[in-house]
Amino acid sequence: MGTFCSIIKFENLQELKRLCHWGPIIALGVIAICSTMAMIDSVLWYWPLHTTGGSVNFIMLINWTVMILYNYFNAMFIGPGFVPLGWKPENTQDSMYLQYCKVCQAYKAPRSHHCRKCNRCVMKMDHHCPWINNCCGYQNHASFTLFLLLAPLGCIHAAFIFVMTMYTQLYNRLSFGWNTVKIDMSAARRDPAPIVPFGLAAFAATLFALGLALGTTIAVGMLFFIQMKIILRNKTSIESWIEEKAKDRIQYYQLDEIFVFPYDMGSRWKNFKQVFTWSGVPEGDGLEWPIREGCHQYSLTIEQLKQKADKRVRSVRYKVIEDYSGAFCPLNRGIKTFFTSPCTEEPRIQLQIGEIILATRGLRYWLYGDKVLDDSFVEELFLFKGKISPGYSLETLGARLMPVILATWKADIWRITV
Repeated sequence: MGTFCSIIKFENLQELKRLCHWGPIIALGVIAICSTMAMIDSVLWYWPLHTTGGSVNFIMLINWTVMILYNYFNAMFIGPGFVPLGWKPENTQDSMYLQYCKVCQAYKAPRSHHCRKCNRCVMKMDHHCPWINNCCGYQNHASFTLFLLLAPLGCIHAAFIFVMTMYTQLYNRLSFGWNTVKIDMSAARRDPAPIVPFGLAAFAATLFALGLALGTTIAVGMLFFIQMKIILRNKTSIESWIEEKAKDRIQYYQLDEIFVFPYDMGSRWKNFKQVFTWSGVPEGDGLEWPIREGCHQYSLTIEQLKQKADKRVRSVRYKVIEDYSGAFCPLNRGIKTFFTSPCTEEPRIQLQIGEIILATRGLRYWLYGDKVLDDSFVEELFLFKGKISPGYSLETLGARLMPVILATWKADIWRITV
């Protein structure tokens, strides 16, 4: 009941704006088309309501729709939960293990990350999902995963209705000749004939809905299995990536250390209960987490600091030789650059001639990195390159960087040799 009230109350009416985005519009459109067409096909042409099976089938279709929308709006409007503005650990000495967010004016709690789209630090952030136009994290992880489960199940039921409708209505209308198949849409399948004839428009709409249902089943079903895989290990998508980078860092520097993920309870059932509870409210407060024996409360954040320092040390310096407006799809840079633009809503960096970029990784036509705001930082960074152990943090140097994900295309920047 408390969850339902939180949906209709809307502590902040600005949350309604989340619906005005291409992601929710498409997602709700697919749900509306599949559920509506399944009900229409079932009642008019496949399984009428005056039969017991037809009534049960219709109730099941409504049930799928209600449960899908309930969990969808839960995931969207309840949200992931955000780290309080100005938050800092109770023990001030623990702040040395944490990153500081200048936007939120707070330390990043363990397992939290700053989302540029939400403009807040998200508790136990998994990812920012464009389909709900919100982050998936601590508070809405269960609702989001249930949505990923229910949507394919509902679409499978709808797809069955679509296939059976077309089969029963077209069975007596098909005629096979040499290398040809003809459909006589004037013939009626049911005796007596249905009130609304199954014409060409109905056939096209059913076929279109079937394509949406099958596509949704495959795409969303794959996302569900990915989510369950990481939930059973008590991880998020970001933490899985951090763990992979930890192995790469240790192997690259040939260090005599082993990174152990601290939040895996050692049991899939215990990990499962960290997300799914009977009350619907996840365990904990989103700021402190139970850890496995032998691990430190800040084992993950310490590893993040090491990786951030390593990223700065291994970065490559570039100098801008042509202005760039920061356009998402630059038409004036050629067809290849236009069509190879990264599929992300993250902002591009606006650049001017002479500015310095520190690139951490890159694609064929695009670089990912930071724009340097203080020229002295570059000299300090490359002075320390090769002299700093990967175990040390470069937070004092990184404080003078403006963190932005996407830099610009390689064709318009010039690499500086050190």
